[in-house]
Parts: sequence; structure tokens; C-alpha cells
Amino acid sequence: MLNIDEIQNGIVIDHIKAGTAVGLMDLLGIAGNRTASVALIQNARSNKSESGRKDILKVEGDASWLNLDVLAYLDPNISVTIIENGKAVRKEKPKPPKRLVNIVRCRNPRCISSIEEECDQIFELSSNGKYRCIYCEQELQVKPE
Repeated sequence: MLNIDEIQNGIVIDHIKAGTAVGLMDLLGIAGNRTASVALIQNARSNKSESGRKDILKVEGDASWLNLDVLAYLDPNISVTIIENGKAVRKEKPKPPKRLVNIVRCRNPRCISSIEEECDQIFELSSNGKYRCIYCEQELQVKPE
């Protein structure tokens, strides 16, 4: 059995759909951060997931720079546990963000965000619970993997 030491201060992102943690690290900016101490556990056994497998990310140290709002958009089953002095002090399920900025791209080829290089890709959560491009109202169809 694989053994990963506990962290003293930081966060644990748990119940990530198996095989998607590496892409999640890219979206969160973890992969580009050369100072963060990160443990990536892939395909760990899980009784809660449908596949029986999950991924886990452990980030030690100050994780305030992470944009955790995107987690609820990516997977509503993800949970975040805050660790202080070796103890779990808070566990939460992220709420879907009101706005996604440069997380996904608009698929409308005529949208200004697709034409202009410097234009941010911005989607807002509508009243029906779906994200829409703020420029052309294109509805977001598929979540990224």
C-alpha cells in the first residue's frame, strides 16, 4: 500500500474524478508553481465514487494563491479540507463561481473573444444554472476534462 505523509499546513483537494487531477493542476496554476510542495495521488480507492477510484491533491504551505472557485465548476463532488497544525480545521464543498475568467473558451467562431487575442474569455452563471459568454450569450455546453 502506498503511504503519503500527512501535511501540517495546507489544503487537501479530495474526491477528484480519477484521471483528471493533472489537468486540474494546470487550471489551478499548481503545475506552474515551482515553490509549492504538492502530492498527487491518482487512482486511489474510493467507496464514494461510481468508478471506485479517485484522485487527491495535497498542497502544503500557504495555498491562498489558489483559485478554488473553479473546482465546483469542474466537478461538484470535489471537497477541500483546510489543514492547520496537522489537523483538519474545515472541510467544504466549493460553490459554483458566478464568473469564469479564462478557464474555458467560447466556441462561437464569431464571438469577439474568439477573434481578438487580448480579449478575456468570460462566462457568467445565469439564473438557469448554466454559464453564458458575456459577449455573445453562447451557452457553455461541456465541462473540460
